[in-house]
Formats: sequence, C-alpha cells, structure tokens
Amino acid sequence: MLLGSLIKSAYALRNGPVEIKHKYVSIEKAQEKQLNRLLRKAKHTAFGEHYNFTEILNSENILESFRKNVPVHDYSSIYKRWWYRALNGETYVSWPGKVKYFALSSGTSEASSKYIPVTNDMLRSIKRTSIRQLVRMVQYDFPLDFYEKGMLMIGGSTHLQYNGTYYQGDLSGITAASIPFWFQHFYKPGKKISRTADWNTKIEEIVQQAPDWDIGVIVGVPAWVQVLLEKIIETYHLNTIHDLWPNLSVMVHSGVAIQPYLKSFEKLFSKKMIYNESYLASEGYVAFQNRKDSTGMDLIVDNGIFFELIPFNDQNFDEEGDLRKNPQTLCFFEAEENKEYALILSSNAGAWRYLIGDTIKIVDKKYAEIHITGRTKHFLSVCGEHLSQENMNRAVELLQNDLGIEIKEFTVYAFSYKDRFAHQWYLGTDQNLNPEEAANILDKHLKNLNDDYRVERLEAVSHVFAKTISPKVFLKYMEMKEKMGSANKFPRVLKNGRIPEWETFLKTQSL
Repeated sequence: MLLGSLIKSAYALRNGPVEIKHKYVSIEKAQEKQLNRLLRKAKHTAFGEHYNFTEILNSENILESFRKNVPVHDYSSIYKRWWYRALNGETYVSWPGKVKYFALSSGTSEASSKYIPVTNDMLRSIKRTSIRQLVRMVQYDFPLDFYEKGMLMIGGSTHLQYNGTYYQGDLSGITAASIPFWFQHFYKPGKKISRTADWNTKIEEIVQQAPDWDIGVIVGVPAWVQVLLEKIIETYHLNTIHDLWPNLSVMVHSGVAIQPYLKSFEKLFSKKMIYNESYLASEGYVAFQNRKDSTGMDLIVDNGIFFELIPFNDQNFDEEGDLRKNPQTLCFFEAEENKEYALILSSNAGAWRYLIGDTIKIVDKKYAEIHITGRTKHFLSVCGEHLSQENMNRAVELLQNDLGIEIKEFTVYAFSYKDRFAHQWYLGTDQNLNPEEAANILDKHLKNLNDDYRVERLEAVSHVFAKTISPKVFLKYMEMKEKMGSANKFPRVLKNGRIPEWETFLKTQSL
C-alpha cells in the first residue's frame, strides 16, 4: 500500500486539509508566464528569429505583440513552412534541439496522416499532468489498496517506426513507451502486448491475459473500451466485467463524448463507475476532469501550453470549417462562458498559434473548465443549421432514454433533396428500432437544442431520414480504413468524398 500512502500524502501536501480549491492564483498570470517562457526558450530557433521573438519579449505588451507578429496556423501552413524541416532532421526549427518523435494523427477526417512534433519538453509536461491527474483521484476516497490495482491503458502500439532520423507512431504509444519505472508494475497490458501493432491481435492477447489481472482503472476511447469489455465478457461467459475485475472503479475516457455510450456501458458494469474525462491531444495534454462534482475539464494553463480561442462563427470559418484570413482571437481570460470556440495553442513542442481542429465551450471560467463540443470540420451546416457534435450527442442520448434502447455508434450527413436539403442518419444498434420514429425523435430534440436548426427545418431542411444498421458495420468500415483501435474514432459527420465511400461500403455489407 506504499503507492496509495504516497499519493494521499502528495494530495494532502498540494491541497491541504481544506475543501478542494482552484490551484491557480490567476489564470491570466499563469498563461502570461507560459507565453513568456515559450518565447524565451524558442527565440533562437528559425521560427523565433523569423517572427522576431526577441523584439516581442522586449515590447511593452508581449501578448499584443505576439498576436500582431505571429500568424494563426493550421496544419498545412505550419507543416509546409516549418515542421517538414524538423521531419527532415533539421534542428532548432520551431523548438530548440532535434525532434526525436512525431505523433501520427489523422483525426477522423483527413485522408493522410499528420506529423505532429513531440519534444522531450512536451513529454515531461505530459508526465507532470498525468501524475497530477492520478493524485487528484484521492478525492474519491478509495481505500489505499485501490492504488495497488492495475491500470489498463488501451492505446496505440509502443513499437514505434524509426526511419533513421525520427520515431513515429501514435502519441499514446510514444508516451506509454516512456512511462516511469515505478509505474511499470501497475501498467497493463504490459510492455509485450503494448508493442503489438495489429489491433485484433492486441485485443486477443488482452482477452487471454485478463483473468490474471486485478484492474482498478481502465483508460481509452469509449468505443474501443466497449469492444474489449464485450469480448472479455463473451469469452468467459460473464454477466458483467465486474465478475472478473471486482475492483474496477474508474474509467478514464477521451476522444469522444461518453454520453452516447452510457446505455451500453450500463450492461457491462454491475457496480457504479466513476467516469473521468481527459483531453490528451496529439499536440499536448490540454485538460482533465479535476473536480469531483464537475463535468467540465480543467484546462492545464501552467504546464507548457499557451491557449487562445477563435469564436466559432461564420466570420472566422467558412462553410467547410476552414479558417478565414485574419480571424479574431481571444485569450482564455477574454472569452465568455457557454460560447463555442475553436482552440489554438502554442506549445513546448514547437506549435505556434496552431489550430488543432477541436471546438470547446467554457463551462466555468473561474475554474478554467471546458467541454469539447466537436471538430471545426465535423459540424453539420449545409444551409446554416449549425449542428455541433455536442448537439448530436445529446440528441442521440435523449433518443436512447426515450425508447430504452442502445445506440452504440452513429453518423450523419446532409444532401440535396427535392430542391432543398435533407439529413441522413445511420444508427448502430442491435435492437429493433423503427427508423422513421427514430428520425422524428432526433428531429424533435435537435429543434429544442439548437435554434438555428429549428429555423432551417422550416426553410431549407425538408426531411430527416434514419437507417438502422449493425454496430459491427461501423467497426468493419474502420478496419477497411486501417483505423482500428488507439485514438481513432468513427466520424460523427460525413462530408464530401466520405459520403459516397460510406454508401458504397454499405452496399457490400449485410445490414
């Protein structure tokens, strides 16, 4: 029980005997300090010299000078001008030293992989935040021996590809390959299985080893956690996963909202679970759920990242979700609660005013707490209906509650229909569901959730259709795309070439 005692001592030293309070004296000062540190560290890089970081640091208002001199970048603009040089082995491009690792990230919309630099400074920041998150678990008053239980992390392969200049792989694989020595005993599935690149093989190996483990925490994207637990339950003829792992108490989830999956998870667990959300992007550890009674995630404002926000509206983004020229940018302390923003960051991995593609809302400004609402390119707005993933997730959750059913996956797209437009939903369920009834219920809830949608349903969106298919079809599509496991997610919104590809794929399947 030594680890549990150490964690509880660390928690006591950090928080004291009083009620949990916010750890930052000033979010504004913490962020100003991060920006200053980043600029000083990178002022002698090619990027820093090109954009006059030294002059910015000597200016009267560092923040305003930074905004004025350094443009906002998306992946294409920063890669074509800067990151490709680091990929080719050049040092001191946008961060001091040589970049040893590159995280491969394609999100759910890009045809080709993005190469995101991962520096040693960034890895140290991720470790600090991970330990901070572990320490915060003490607030749930688990017995000391809970901290001796295994932590099953369902991530990418730790077997990284090396081309003679750099290593590449999933960020989860990069970080898992360098976990602290003291954590090796608790880390599952262990080094050998973690190196397995093929997702189906890795699942089979985990299933075989599962009876030998005593798991307390499971970490992963909800869809893949669900697949794994269902496989274990089926293999060993269990009622729930708690028949095998009675001490499983926490699920740390990321990547997509947990709400649409909760109905499915209810059948996999026999005891109440704690769901804790984290936000580890390929560009860095952005946030995690910090307070026991809050659903928002605490933005990490003091650990190697400077955040800015772009109001997610028609003035700053076009109809495809691409950034317009000279977008309005705000610092966190300048933004407002319950408004949607695209997140940009500058980091100790050499990202500068970089649009990572996620949209968020501030739910509690005092505690710097946020929700992820979706992706800049994964909203549905063919005629101004402006449906976010947050809207869609909530509508599907309400549909499940209304009908007492499970929707394990879903996606939607818009198309031209009789001189107007229509929305086509695909709902992944093994239960009997009337598609027309499902479409009507989704439509009703979306009208209540989104005023723009309600208006456009009268003007431009004439029909809402739904089809039910087996959840396995979504998995087969991901397998075809070689996107099984790790941080890969099925796109909630299909656009452009993905629509005919999906429809063609469906014709080959038994629905």
